[in-house]
This record gives sequence, C-alpha cells and structure tokens, in this order.
Amino acid sequence: MIAGPYTSGSNDKKQWKRNHEELNRYAYQVFLKGHIPVIGVNVALPIIEVAGSHMFDDVMMPISLALAERCDAVLRIGGSSKGADEEVEVFKKRELPVYYGLNEIPIQH
Repeated sequence: MIAGPYTSGSNDKKQWKRNHEELNRYAYQVFLKGHIPVIGVNVALPIIEVAGSHMFDDVMMPISLALAERCDAVLRIGGSSKGADEEVEVFKKRELPVYYGLNEIPIQH
C-alpha cells in the first residue's frame, strides 16, 4: 500500500490532484519493483463520485483502512496526513513492514 497525503486538511483541489499524482508516481515505482501497489484513494474516489462528495468522510477512510488490513506492507510518503498515519498504524499493529523510502522496498522476482 502507498500511504500519503491526499487532502491533508486542505480545500485546495489543485493540491489534492498534485498529491494524488504523487501517490500514483510512487505506485508505479513500487510496481516496477515487482509488487502490486494499492492506494486507498484510487479505490474510494470512484465510489465517492457515485455517492456524492458529501459522503467523502463516510467512504474514504473506511475503504482505505479496510484495504490496509489486506496488504502486506506500506510505503509512507509525503508530509503530514492523519489518514496516512492511520493506515500506517494498521501495519504496525499487524507487525508488517512500514517503508519510508523506495530504496527500502525489496525487489520481487
């Protein structure tokens, strides 16, 4: 899983887009190392789009945290993010790897 800032308390939708692109850039690098990257935002946003933006808080973190329960490791990127920190805690509680840089992630053959 890739965990990092998406909204981070901002109402700036341009910043959300930049953050989302950053998450996906990292996901591609994880993919190149032989892993299947998962980003909670990528699963939640299409559902929020159908449900309505007023459902953002009811959908985003429940989906992201449920995905975290099903992944083997997490890469924490970017700056401050309450949601990303919550995702990381899922991995710590499960005693699974938490990476803070791409160079820490092993290459899968």
